[in-house]
Amino acid sequence: MQPQVIVCGLGRTGYRIFCLLREQGVRVAGISDRAMPHEADGDIVVGDSRIEQTLVQAEIYAAQTLVLASADDSINLAVLTQARLLNPRIRIINRLFNNQLGIRLDQTLPDHISMSVAALIAPIFAFAAMGNRAIGQLQIFDQIWPIIEEEITEQHPWRGRLITDIWEDLTRIYIAYQPAQGSTNLGAAIREGKVLQPGDMLILAQQPTVRRSQRSLKQSLRRFSSGIIQFRRRSRSVLLVLLALLVTIGVATTTYVSNETGTSVIDALYFSVGMITGAGGQEKVAENATAAIKLFTAIMMLVGAGVVGICYALLNDFILGTHLQHIWTVTRYPQSRHCIVCGLGGVGIRIVDQLKSLGDELIAIEHNPNGRFLGAARSRHIPIIIGDASVPETLQTANIEQADALLAVTSNDSINLEIAITAKSIAPSLPVFVRVHDPHFARQIQQVFEFDMVMSPTELAAPAFAAAAISGRIFGDCMTREGLWVAIATLITPNHPFHNRVLKEAAATEQFSPLYAEVKTKRVHGQALLEMVMLSDTVLYLMMPANRWENLWASRSERVLPITSENRLSPRPNLEIAE
Repeated sequence: MQPQVIVCGLGRTGYRIFCLLREQGVRVAGISDRAMPHEADGDIVVGDSRIEQTLVQAEIYAAQTLVLASADDSINLAVLTQARLLNPRIRIINRLFNNQLGIRLDQTLPDHISMSVAALIAPIFAFAAMGNRAIGQLQIFDQIWPIIEEEITEQHPWRGRLITDIWEDLTRIYIAYQPAQGSTNLGAAIREGKVLQPGDMLILAQQPTVRRSQRSLKQSLRRFSSGIIQFRRRSRSVLLVLLALLVTIGVATTTYVSNETGTSVIDALYFSVGMITGAGGQEKVAENATAAIKLFTAIMMLVGAGVVGICYALLNDFILGTHLQHIWTVTRYPQSRHCIVCGLGGVGIRIVDQLKSLGDELIAIEHNPNGRFLGAARSRHIPIIIGDASVPETLQTANIEQADALLAVTSNDSINLEIAITAKSIAPSLPVFVRVHDPHFARQIQQVFEFDMVMSPTELAAPAFAAAAISGRIFGDCMTREGLWVAIATLITPNHPFHNRVLKEAAATEQFSPLYAEVKTKRVHGQALLEMVMLSDTVLYLMMPANRWENLWASRSERVLPITSENRLSPRPNLEIAE
């Protein structure tokens, strides 16, 4: 049977995408560089996906979509060029780490969608750190909204209320309804006037709240006192040597004044300073003195040279070295209610950006002083500690005991685990979120150590790739107990299955969830959206199970149409919509 989708690069992420597509009923083939005995021979082609013969064997001519899932950008680009030579019209979902290159390819090549694992998972980590356990995300209204599960309990404020009663809250967008008893979709529940009962589950997207950082006088005093403490620690050796220099000058001055030559205090001080520093002056003080004074002078010259040399060296290191910069940096470290991000790699820098955009105070820890993203983080004025985050002293420097959360997101699973364990040993009640590549290992760590969340990039990112492979360019996705859901935009035309239908009736019948609609220059939400009749030229934004997509439209060529500036208000660039 000819495949609809071909997945190239069956590593952890690629194989998970392959499995998800198969679970959604999509005809899918995979290309792997090694044999996979547990898979059927007809579904997997073993070979180099950059070679024409391998792609032909996977039936590239008949496929609609090609997913490039390798972790190596250069391999994905090589497969891209070879695939387009063989099938110029194939849609390509391209996994790229280089975000700028992906944007340029999207603008240059038709039917090319670039996606980044780091960009997909970073918001999930950031939302988790801020208290939202997201199962997906929506990119709407110039923001990324977390998709969460809301369980109705006995004490829940929504218990006993109609779903339509809470629909008017524009800071939430409702996606799915899972009743405690029976089975019904959100549209049917709205039409039938369902009342929320204990055990019911709502899946919704929630507008992220941006914290407004207002530093109090108490926080400013804390930072000032922290700077004083760090100054005392860093300058202790310099102050001791300076004290030794002053004592040496004082002893010499006292000795010359007490001499019977009648030297004044000023002349003695002037000679002592010049003698010890090597500047000279008032040599007659020693020339007219006794032999004992001359011997004392020679000894003081040697002692003074050593003390002054050490003093100059320490002052030079303190002022021109890293000590003064470190003291200034420490005063910028947040003292409380902040997030600690351990690891400034591709994922870490995007988490930092997300937290920064939400107004959260944070501090980053990076072990590599030449890290690729250090410059980018510093340009965003992010406080950074260069050190080993698995060492307790480093975490204490980051004020871990007063932090709101810690995220261990380096590229090494064992280092992340070590950081998390160290953090829990210092602050047992601190929420800790850990990045672990292997999904199976992540579940084991969660069960053994009971961290707040152990998240696998594979599990977080694969649904978005699968959704894009099925639906084209999407602006959101989530994984529920019922499977994969995708967010799409659809332009209502006279031939559209929703045309001239009341939206809540269409939602109940076709099992989708309306998010909002755009009519010319007006955006429609809430109860008005449910009662809206779908007329021509309306742009409807909705979420629906991925496996129902093909039930509404017969072929991709009939349903995909790019939104233009004339019919789109949404900020999503290059968004494709279904007709």
